[in-house]
Amino acid sequence: MDQQIKREGLVSIIKYDGDNETLVWKHPVEDFKMGTQLIVHESQEAVFFKDGRALDVFGPGRYTLETQRLPLLDRFFKLPSDTEKTFHSEIYYINTATQMGIKWGTDSKIRLLEPVSGLPIEIGACGEFNVRVDNSRRLLSKVVGTASDFDQGKLFGENEEKGYFRSLVITQVKSSLAQIIKEENINILEIDAEFLRLSDILKVRINGMFEEYGLAVPDFFINRVITPDEDPNYRRMKEQYAQQYLLVRQEEIKRREAEAAAERKAVEAQTEVRLKIIEAQGSAEILKIRKNAEAEGYKMQAAAEAAEMQMKGYTYQQETSRMVGMEAMKNGIGNGAGGASVLGDLAGLGVGLGAVSGVMNMTKDALSPLAEQGVQMGQTMEGMLKTAWNCSCGQVGNIGNFCSNCGNKRSE
Repeated sequence: MDQQIKREGLVSIIKYDGDNETLVWKHPVEDFKMGTQLIVHESQEAVFFKDGRALDVFGPGRYTLETQRLPLLDRFFKLPSDTEKTFHSEIYYINTATQMGIKWGTDSKIRLLEPVSGLPIEIGACGEFNVRVDNSRRLLSKVVGTASDFDQGKLFGENEEKGYFRSLVITQVKSSLAQIIKEENINILEIDAEFLRLSDILKVRINGMFEEYGLAVPDFFINRVITPDEDPNYRRMKEQYAQQYLLVRQEEIKRREAEAAAERKAVEAQTEVRLKIIEAQGSAEILKIRKNAEAEGYKMQAAAEAAEMQMKGYTYQQETSRMVGMEAMKNGIGNGAGGASVLGDLAGLGVGLGAVSGVMNMTKDALSPLAEQGVQMGQTMEGMLKTAWNCSCGQVGNIGNFCSNCGNKRSE
């Protein structure tokens, strides 16, 4: 700790260089002259204090103490008018930096009814918090009084020391923690997951008390909740919770298995439908290809036949007549005895050509000329039959002038 007063003629320099754990330090000199230089470092405030009252406050900077810079001191106490221009006042340096990592812990067990199981248990808790001076005047008036210095240990305790505010913090934690666990219906076995929420609620409540003393708690942390592992009630609660957890997990597994089975069946049904659709599409496509191939083959055959007929020099009508004649020969036309049989067969051929048009499904234009020729041939044969004659040799139905059997000339 470095307290320093340097005199340069009639000018004094007042400043304080100390460690971060010191919250309040009182300057040892109480009589100052006008024109004294006051130096306040960053994270510091200087407060003029007289007769138990905190007056003018100076933030970081360098100041020359003059009447206009001490309005409250001038208002409440008459500043000097003597030749020395000295005045009496106490100067306190306040450390406004945040004090980090102040540990806390409950000094006894917290009794409560565990909200989930309803069983009585006892727990403990510990953690850390940070604190800073929020109102220098209020801190000096409420806490410091006439003390020359205050550090973190005096406020919150060190080792076996309790400190001014340790009991306040512990009492607030013990009463609030049991209440919050009950109100929020927090399962003790899952309390680790609630540390942040519990810490935030406790920070608000502790700040409400610290505000009266000019202090603020920017951060408050629960690091651990001590559970009564040897307590029979606590062991029974753990067993109940484990059984409940297993039942819930089993039901969850069954539910997921059922969902998976239902989903699998849905996928199988969809797959079966898709396969049937694909199979139907494939069959239709195969049939289409087959019919197209047959049509293409028929077309190619017809084109080949047409080309062949064109090369041989006859028409489709002529080829049809030729095929009809050959079919007639296969069916025995003209095999009967005598000319009458031949003429009868030919007449029958003429009569049957109309039926051929329907059986062969030929076009009207292709079969009409053939049908007409057949009819004409039949009529001609019918006329020839009317002029037929019988020979003395026994041959009947001769058409010409000579017998087809013996060669005798037709008698007039």
